[in-house]
Parts: sequence; structure tokens; C-alpha cells
Amino acid sequence: MESFGARLKRERERRGITLDDISVSTKIGIRLLRALEEDHFDQLPGGIFNRGFVRAYARHVGLDEDQTIAEYLAASGDSIPGRIPESEVEAEVVEVRAEEESARTGGIPWGIFAVIVLVVAIGVTIWGSYAREKRKQAAQAAAPETSQPVRAAPAVAAVAASPKPASATSGSSSPGVVAKSAAAPAPPAPGAFVVRISAREDCWVSVTADGKEIMQDTLAAASEKSVEARRQIVIRAGNVAALDLFFNGRKLASQGDFGEVKTLTFDSTGLQPSPPKPPETEAAPPSL
Repeated sequence: MESFGARLKRERERRGITLDDISVSTKIGIRLLRALEEDHFDQLPGGIFNRGFVRAYARHVGLDEDQTIAEYLAASGDSIPGRIPESEVEAEVVEVRAEEESARTGGIPWGIFAVIVLVVAIGVTIWGSYAREKRKQAAQAAAPETSQPVRAAPAVAAVAASPKPASATSGSSSPGVVAKSAAAPAPPAPGAFVVRISAREDCWVSVTADGKEIMQDTLAAASEKSVEARRQIVIRAGNVAALDLFFNGRKLASQGDFGEVKTLTFDSTGLQPSPPKPPETEAAPPSL
């Protein structure tokens, strides 16, 4: 013969209803519903509340409530009391569910558990603030001091040279390239003179100082070359109009046209005049 709990389970499954559905609707814990279906009446709260559980179960599944309660009483051996108020059944259900939740969380009451969570959150916040402050102080201590003014060393701009450095072909004691100060060109040594070449456009230049070749390369636009000598400086330019020439700091006039190849000779007195071109000889008329 089918037991009371087995009949409840059969009717529930026949209607496609789960224990979770009944628990959500009636607020009765799944543990109690399962005890009811397995005829473990000793696991229920007891008394009138058991009958309240049976009534709620029957109502949700769609069974006759009074008949289902009568079958429960016959199966459990409880006496027939008067109908209990729904509010009392609801209160007991809430209490039983609270006990089940407490058991799942290790027996810690929800109030104490909430306080523990709050204390942990406050501790984490305080520790995070303290750690950020320590990192900020460490960063400030490691940052270099910038309150004292930094004295800049006097900057001396090296004269812009051609792609091939001219110093490679000149000795330290022989005439050669003279460094140019960022403020003004350095004066020549006693008994010497300086010719400064400034390129406005790219120009091929050959420079010889006191018989020693200083450079033979292209002087790029906006580049300069300063040459010091005691006897003679010879400059051969492939585009003489692209050059500005300075003798001992004094700018000279343009020495030719663009594209003109010209050789310029300097001594201690300045630019020397170019030798006159030899006159062209007229061809003799053919004899008759």
C-alpha cells in the first residue's frame, strides 16, 4: 500500500512541480518538504504546525486540503485539532527557515555574521588608506630635490663640420678648425688670422691652411667652418655665391655668382686679389 508521503511525491511529480517551487511559494524549507514526502514526521516541528505544512503543500500542488490533512493524521497518529491561524503557521515557517540558513552557514547567526563582515570591510578600507599614504611618502622621499636652482655649465657649440670630420686630418698643434663660441667667435692667436665660412646652401668646399689640407667635402646648408692660419688660407668653392665669408670676424662681400667655381686666397692682410686672366690671343688670318 502506498504511504502518505509517497502519494504526495507522486502527485507533485505528476504535475511537474519541484520541491524548490513549493519551497519558494510556501516558504517551507526543502528539508522539511522532503521529510514530509519520506514519512519522516519526527523531523518536522510537530504539533499544529505540521498540519499547516501539509495544508500549504496540498494547496500548492492542487490537492484537497482537508482530505490531505486527514490522510496525514491517519499516517502520523496525531489528534485532530481545530484549524490553526495562517499567521501562526507563517511565523513557524519563517523560524524553521532561519534555523536551516543558520545551519548552512556553520551555525553563525546572521546578525553576528553581518557584524563580522562589516568589521572586515572597515579593516580592509583602513589598511588600504594606510598603504596608499606610505607609498605616497616613499615616492616623495625618492623624488629628486628641485628646489635648488641648477647652474648650467657654459655651453660651447662646436662648429658644424662636414660629414667627414676635418679634425681627423689636422694635428693638435698645426693650423686647423677653430671652435666657435656660442656667444662670439674666439679671437685668433697672436700672429694668426681666422677665416670663417658660413654656408647658406650646400656647397662643395676645399680648404688648405699653411699648405695643409683641412677639408675637401660638401659643407651643408646652415653649417659653418672656421679656419686659422699664420701664412695663407686657400679656399676653393664649387658654388661661391652660396657662401658667406668672414675675415677675423668681418663679413666680406659676395665673391661671385651661384654655380660659379672660384678659388679664394687669404693671408694675414685679408683676401688677395685673384690673378688676372690671361688675354685671349686672336687667331692669325690665313695666308693667301
